[in-house]
Amino acid sequence: MICAAVAGVFCERCGSPQAEGDHGACGVVRVWEPPRYCAQCGRRLVVQVLPVGWTARCPQHGEVA
Repeated sequence: MICAAVAGVFCERCGSPQAEGDHGACGVVRVWEPPRYCAQCGRRLVVQVLPVGWTARCPQHGEVA
């Protein structure tokens, strides 16, 4: 299953709820880095950085696109 995190409840970089605080800086860094947290549940992702890209998987929701 692939989890497409377009409009998630949680920030993909810091893991806190999107409704809390300003995540503008997170969005800027997120352009260059893979996600670190699942946007649906806020869990820490298993991330593997490769020379040609990255893969990320949520323990609950599966692969993140």
